[in-house]
Amino acid sequence: MIAEMFSYNFIVRAFIVGTLVSLCASLLGVTLVLKRYSMIGDGLSHVGFGSLAIAAAAGVAPLEIAVPVVVLSAFFLLRISENSKINGDAAIAIISSTALAVGVLCASLTGMNTDLNSYLFGSILAVSNSDAIMCVALALVIIVMYFLLYNRIFAVTFDESFAKATGMKPAIYNTAIAVLTAMTIVIGMRIMGTLLISALIIFPAVTSMRLCKKFKSVIIASGILSVVCFFVGMIVSYNFDTPTGATVVVINCMAFVVFRLASFVISKLNGIKSVSKSDGKISQSE
Repeated sequence: MIAEMFSYNFIVRAFIVGTLVSLCASLLGVTLVLKRYSMIGDGLSHVGFGSLAIAAAAGVAPLEIAVPVVVLSAFFLLRISENSKINGDAAIAIISSTALAVGVLCASLTGMNTDLNSYLFGSILAVSNSDAIMCVALALVIIVMYFLLYNRIFAVTFDESFAKATGMKPAIYNTAIAVLTAMTIVIGMRIMGTLLISALIIFPAVTSMRLCKKFKSVIIASGILSVVCFFVGMIVSYNFDTPTGATVVVINCMAFVVFRLASFVISKLNGIKSVSKSDGKISQSE
């Protein structure tokens, strides 16, 4: 079945792009979750939908419009969250809902209703050769930039005050994180859809945190888990003829439940061991 599945060129393109997007989203997701910025991903995905709809209506290559628009929106959202009197969550809700409404209106007025579902929920058929090349290039840039800035990202994730005291400028690296997140969302929207792409950012990170406790181990586990869940999701989607994006999200949700149960069992076993050890010490002292 797997050999038959990968005999189709569009599935190969979708798998390559989806694997890279899953990896990028999982790396950035750990930092975004720890910094409580995870909702920025959801807001930017709605902005991406609006820009994609406008670009498609204008007959322009969607990614060429969506990338700069979403990157600028990421910078704008970050500045609002840090400096504005408007609460960060409120600012994200205002911008995301407005962008989503603009995209729906644009699609409706230009007769693009048939493509609306693929934009909202994703479609592996929507990834063309040119889209795949651009997505792969952007994904490689994101991965390289993340590892080049790893130490600084680690510093601003846990203690911005300490990072500032050491001479770093946290605002610059927070902006870099937001920009890399925006690029990840844009290249993932074609497969996952604008309503589901944020799940790739949140699920692998929070799932890995159930069992892993160190930053580096969480990142490694998150990356592996995200890629595996995407691969399993594609196989299930092909076998049962279900939407790829929704299937991948459900697989990620199931992985979260399994990891949560495993974490609960391990904590209980450790508690039993600690109690038995303490009992042993008491009996020996007696």
